[in-house]
Amino acid sequence: MKLAAAPISWGVCEVPGWGHQLAADRVLADAARLGFREIELGPPGFLPDEPVAARELIARHGLRIVAAFVTAVLHEAQTVEAELRAVERQAKHLASLGGSVLVLGAALRSDGYEAAAVLSNEQWRTLLANLARISAIAQRQGLVAALHPHVGTAIEGDAAISRVLRESEVSLCLDTGHAFVGGSDPVAIVAGAGERVAHVHLKDADADLAAAVRERRMPYAKAVALGLFRPLGEGDAGIKDVLSALRHARYDGWLVLEQDIALAGPPSEANDPARDIARSRDFARAHA
Repeated sequence: MKLAAAPISWGVCEVPGWGHQLAADRVLADAARLGFREIELGPPGFLPDEPVAARELIARHGLRIVAAFVTAVLHEAQTVEAELRAVERQAKHLASLGGSVLVLGAALRSDGYEAAAVLSNEQWRTLLANLARISAIAQRQGLVAALHPHVGTAIEGDAAISRVLRESEVSLCLDTGHAFVGGSDPVAIVAGAGERVAHVHLKDADADLAAAVRERRMPYAKAVALGLFRPLGEGDAGIKDVLSALRHARYDGWLVLEQDIALAGPPSEANDPARDIARSRDFARAHA
């Protein structure tokens, strides 16, 4: 079992206006105190942009970087070259910090994750071709590119995930919570395409709030603030079964504990994110 942490579990997010953003020192110190030795990179600006300074900060807390979540609009041909250049810069930065997995969100042309994707066939062709280009960018840096199906992106639900699996060779980042919110069964994804899963974000989710987001009856950000994502084992995404399926598929990559939250302000002892993270850690250790 290879468990890693993720800054989003402390509310650190790339979305403008997401919520109170904790300093890197606080997040890294918490992660180390909770027993983690690996963590994802977090959004731009969370760690220093200069690689030496970032490596020194990470090392000071006894941690190392394993992956980074990056977003790019890949279905619009007129802007994709600039998007690919940005991804390449981020891939080089991740490689300089010792990471191994470039986790890719196929973004829409909007801030946040509220929109529902409706892509034309031409946009699909553009997207699929650019997934191959990003895989090549990652490979040149010694990384694996793993596409992250995610609410409010071009790849959200079953139909989009199935088309990617049929028509591309890109690896997947299975985010159990986002798969569930998008209407997919994460166990079925592992059972049907376990060999394509290169990275896992483990998160649980509340079924009622997930349905409200999926049906666009509630904004994603509001649902997150209301507790859409839960500590592992305390939601409805069937995390025990997912872990069993991953064992059966002989998955040997990272299990990144993620519970996306948004902080209204500096956390107090009563709402310390570390408490939920510790509960998820203990669940994963018991069942992975």
